[in-house]
Amino acid sequence: MTSPTPRRRPPTTQQFVLGELRRAITSGQLEPGAPVRQDALAERLGVSRLPLREALKTLEAEGLVRHEAHRGYFVAVLSLVDLREVYRLREILEAEAVRQAGERWDAATMAALEAAQGEVETAAQAADVTAMTLANRDFHFILYEAAGMPRLARLIATLWDTTDAYRALYYAEEGHRDHVLREHRMVLDALRAGQVEEAVRLLDEHRGHAVAALEGILRDS
Repeated sequence: MTSPTPRRRPPTTQQFVLGELRRAITSGQLEPGAPVRQDALAERLGVSRLPLREALKTLEAEGLVRHEAHRGYFVAVLSLVDLREVYRLREILEAEAVRQAGERWDAATMAALEAAQGEVETAAQAADVTAMTLANRDFHFILYEAAGMPRLARLIATLWDTTDAYRALYYAEEGHRDHVLREHRMVLDALRAGQVEEAVRLLDEHRGHAVAALEGILRDS
């Protein structure tokens, strides 16, 4: 007799609110510098202010929001120094993840990566910035998680969270979306050919183009 499949525990109210707030920030729905209007959010999510406040404290510790006395919470704004540090750390960690993934690469992972790229392409063609942001993240993390190093993947995810709101602004321009698609296709070609170091190099360029554009956004904001 087989054991019953354990049921997935439903999220607590605080976990639900935290997930919704993080999604709103990383998708660009709440833009950098925007106020977090607690009353409106609590009403929209159908929760009390308590789990909302606890979620905001967690996001503050993660650097996604900041609190100002007598004014409330605001979505965090990165400085150019912060942005460059985040992307430099990503460069180091993501290169290691790709190299480790290259040693474990298989057809199933390649198929998952190609399917994720299909979602990126569909969202880009529809000019759906939110969907493209989420699909792009899926594309990259299929690759990073293939390394089989969950702590490394979590560190990379934390760094991504701090810049996802800016990534949504980057995708708002059609030229940037087209550039991302071309770069992803080149990475896929390298991985299909088993050229792991070439994939690392292409991802470094991909990241560099994004950070240059984001620097422009920060200068203009």
